[in-house]
Amino acid sequence: MALPSPVVAGWELVLRLRDRREQVGVEVKDITRELGFSRNYWSAIENERKVISEDALKKLLALLEFGSNESSEILTLREIAKDRGWWSNFSALFDGELRRFFGLEHGAHSMRGYENLLIPGLLQTADYARAVIHPDVTVPRVQVEQRVDVRLRRQKRLDDADPLRLTAVISEAALYQQIGGVVVLRDQLQHVIDMIKKYPDSLHVHVLPFTATACSLFGGGTVYLIDFENTRLPTVVWQETVTAWGIIDDPSPVDAISAAFTEALQRSLDRRASRETIQRRIEELH
Repeated sequence: MALPSPVVAGWELVLRLRDRREQVGVEVKDITRELGFSRNYWSAIENERKVISEDALKKLLALLEFGSNESSEILTLREIAKDRGWWSNFSALFDGELRRFFGLEHGAHSMRGYENLLIPGLLQTADYARAVIHPDVTVPRVQVEQRVDVRLRRQKRLDDADPLRLTAVISEAALYQQIGGVVVLRDQLQHVIDMIKKYPDSLHVHVLPFTATACSLFGGGTVYLIDFENTRLPTVVWQETVTAWGIIDDPSPVDAISAAFTEALQRSLDRRASRETIQRRIEELH
């Protein structure tokens, strides 16, 4: 079972309340009148900007005609949602959307990701991450080490008793782009090999070779499909470019991106051939 995440718990809480409200035909005006809320305050709750109080939630559960077992589950979700994840301490470094991504990642069962030029963040060494988080263009120099530390902290999910399952498709170009220089790249690729050996059941790395003639994700930047063990929670996507990033939860684009990832995976080398390709590149760098 994935680790408890306040972000995931708060999201599930809102989804279940919204679904139930629609099922029983209760309108927002009925809720605000019963609970004494303004529409703006209720909107903040439904958009996960505020956590509803326990007393108000109990009244709402009665209004929405939840049974005792499900009411207990939802009250437990509220207890988890009101906690602060470790990422909450970094509001000065990351905007709300990035912190939300960290919270979803922390509580995810598995992730499927594509990178067109970089090694995935969850597999990066400190030196490689430091080179990626460029101090002279987009990030103040004083923040670089803090951001590197956060990236390494996120990697702890791979070491949990129930680890995050990661399927990573990386372009062969990432094996050649000398991020940080030859030594940094060589050490980074060796680190990927070491990680593959360390997590044989939960980490699958596939190289999309130069010989691939087409792929819908070419030029797609960074894309991650985030999946959850709880079947109530749909797959969502994290997409990132140089100037824009965010969570995509609309089912239509999520389905399209999922299909594109499946295509990229089919065009990629299998796990063994990918590992051998990375190993050959390490030998070339020596």
